[in-house]
Amino acid sequence: METSIVTIAIVIFIAITIAKMVYIVPQGEEWVVEQLGKYNRTLLPGLGWIIPYMDKVAYKLVTKDIILDVQEQEVITRDNAVILVNAIAFIKVTDPVKAVYGVENYSEAIRNMIMTTLRSITGEMELDEALSSRDKIKLRLRESIADEAVDWGLTVKSVEIQDIKPSLSMIKAMEMQASAERERKATVTKAEGEKQAMILQAEARQESAKQDAQAQIMLAQASAEAIRRVAEAIPDKDTPVLYLLGEKYITALNHLSTSENAKIVVLPSELQESLRGLFQRRG
Repeated sequence: METSIVTIAIVIFIAITIAKMVYIVPQGEEWVVEQLGKYNRTLLPGLGWIIPYMDKVAYKLVTKDIILDVQEQEVITRDNAVILVNAIAFIKVTDPVKAVYGVENYSEAIRNMIMTTLRSITGEMELDEALSSRDKIKLRLRESIADEAVDWGLTVKSVEIQDIKPSLSMIKAMEMQASAERERKATVTKAEGEKQAMILQAEARQESAKQDAQAQIMLAQASAEAIRRVAEAIPDKDTPVLYLLGEKYITALNHLSTSENAKIVVLPSELQESLRGLFQRRG
């Protein structure tokens, strides 16, 4: 009876030992084996074995591309604008030993490295440059973290800027600035319009005054010519003047008679002499 129990125990022990010795590593993973607390070897995908009770599988690493979401963070640009930036990184474990022994948590380490470097790069830029330079930021970011990633047994496949935008307070300030700029342009446009209108009015007045002056000159020339001709036609030197003066009086009286406000007409004392000159000329 005791022999049977011992035999069964031995069989169970052997089965457990074999189970602990043989492992099947899935494709896309690599397992780090430690022997008595020290790194021993790395199990590649497929069938592998270890020495039971001395070796143990300490780490199981995924060697497929790993997606790291870099959380959104506030960044102050060179011109003191606040923007929000977040990114996504694609990394791959290329050296499992460095990945597990070079840093405590490689995923968290590379995420914090990306956040710090991203903040540093965008902080050197002004707002407009940061908002329009995604490719430049992405390139500089990848170059900056590549060396550190290699030391940790990682390869940075790509880093993509998911979003880069002004903060809510910055958006409000930009809207106020844009509104002020529109008002300024409207004021300038209005002032320019008023200036042009005043210039055109001044030019119109100048042209009108010029035309009036030319008309007065022509009228004076016509009057002088009329006096000259009358003087040539009438030998008496006083009669031409009386003749012309009589014409003026008659024209003025005609205007007075047609005016609605004219109630009393005062005839000048020299009207008789002027009319006499006019009639003498016509006679």
